[in-house]
Amino acid sequence: METKTENPTVKIIALTPENIANYGVCGYKDIKKQLELRRKIEWYSKYYAEGLRIKALIAEPGGYQGMIEYMPGEMAHRPVEAKGFLFIQCVFVGFKTEFKGKGFATHLLREIIDEARQNNHSGVAVVTRNGSFMADKDLFLKNGFSVVDNAKPDFELLVLKFDNNTVNPSFKSNLGDQLKNYKQGLVIMRSPQCPYTEKNVNAIIETARQLKLEPQLIELNDAEAVQSSPCAFGSFCIIYNGEIIAHHPISNTRFENIIKSKLKKTVK
Repeated sequence: METKTENPTVKIIALTPENIANYGVCGYKDIKKQLELRRKIEWYSKYYAEGLRIKALIAEPGGYQGMIEYMPGEMAHRPVEAKGFLFIQCVFVGFKTEFKGKGFATHLLREIIDEARQNNHSGVAVVTRNGSFMADKDLFLKNGFSVVDNAKPDFELLVLKFDNNTVNPSFKSNLGDQLKNYKQGLVIMRSPQCPYTEKNVNAIIETARQLKLEPQLIELNDAEAVQSSPCAFGSFCIIYNGEIIAHHPISNTRFENIIKSKLKKTVK
């Protein structure tokens, strides 16, 4: 299945467990060499039957230039209450500069909105945050979404409702409660929902060990585990001595800077 955009050189492809390896995900293209891609495809295949979908933006020439990932709110890989809504987990456009600022992200978003209407969902929801790994909330605001909830430090839950009488989605009321279980040491939580966590986490673990820390790695293998995360991002979290020090995937360099700063304060 494919949908042509107004630009004849660009099309939107609906990815399936059968064709996803042909296009890759998030820049990962080699299923034989990249464990990140294999984990993502395995996860995608698991939840596809439950309504998980990815639509990819394919350019000729240029190849894979963006995507939007979404699934029913009941199984959202964020700690939210969003039953009845379609939930967007990831959207980005433009590995190459020439594909940015062309309205492709809005086109992808509107396809999801139309799909939600056609399938009698209550609306569409998404979690945003300032910075990398999260879509800019302006994309959603200009397409009719409103902020309905927030979570520390600067996460926002946005929603487009088809009926104003529908109850708003919200972050889990017990968000953060699990932190009390991780008061000592370094804990890394990750889900295969985000392929960037594979290589980054391996490097982070190695750096931690060089600094005489032995991290606990917790694999969030299903929606229930992700929705119980103490962090609003859900699919990734780093906790040190009961404090969240990374709310979304970060580079090893960024982790090293953060943890060295924390260790210096501990020594003092």
